[in-house]
Amino acid sequence: MLGLLLLQVFASCLWLGHSEVVTSFESCPQFFYAHHYPNDVLHPQNPAWICQHYRNQNHYATLYDRQKRIPVYSAYIYQPGNGTESPVSFVEPQLISQTYAKKMDTEESVEDQYNINLELISQSQAIKEDYNKLQDLECCPLSPSGHQSGNSNKWATATLTNIVPQNRALRQGSWKHYEETTMPQKTQGCDTTYVITGAVPGNSSISNGRVNVPSHIWSAACCLVDTNPTRAWGAIAENDKDEVEHLMLGELESWLAELYGGRMVNLFNNACPRE
Repeated sequence: MLGLLLLQVFASCLWLGHSEVVTSFESCPQFFYAHHYPNDVLHPQNPAWICQHYRNQNHYATLYDRQKRIPVYSAYIYQPGNGTESPVSFVEPQLISQTYAKKMDTEESVEDQYNINLELISQSQAIKEDYNKLQDLECCPLSPSGHQSGNSNKWATATLTNIVPQNRALRQGSWKHYEETTMPQKTQGCDTTYVITGAVPGNSSISNGRVNVPSHIWSAACCLVDTNPTRAWGAIAENDKDEVEHLMLGELESWLAELYGGRMVNLFNNACPRE
């Protein structure tokens, strides 16, 4: 018994510095301007707050809906640059059990390491198989690799806790234009840009009802010059049309409030301009 206890203590030390599932974002506040988190209007019934770590480094933060198996939003700092795309996708072991290692890993590695099957992994989160037979949909990372710099930052976006099913035409059309063209234009002159990108749960699903298909995809950004927020903006798209609405931050928050039942939505610290 003592040997088992010592082994558990030793294992807990090895877990430090890896991807961390917590009950708040207190372990990774740096991805939110002034450590201000979106209010609880967006919280699902069964949430997981994930500090997304990979190779012992923080990369972004995700609020995950365990029941619908999609992220509610991912928050990150916009820092595009060179690097390669990840050749593999990851899952989060700690969503399976709090006793499992706090790091992103592949499904195969998790199965081998803990001697479990894919069915057990799939109970807590989406798996690769859920996205194998998409029709008119594509995988959409809320924190996209194109907004990150360096291999580790880019590879960390390949976890399935950061992925939602997005309309293929939108993914390859207007949303791609927003990510790759509009964001570089809007962030010119910004020293730091904080971004929160999210998905509104919809009424349809894929993979025999396992994974929700969002009704809307949205994104918000707050631009800082030195340490002062000078401007902010938002974008939202219905997930069955190739069209993106460009908004002021306040307009986006009002739109989200309607989609979430009328309660006020607050995404950023009040210093970020709403108009």
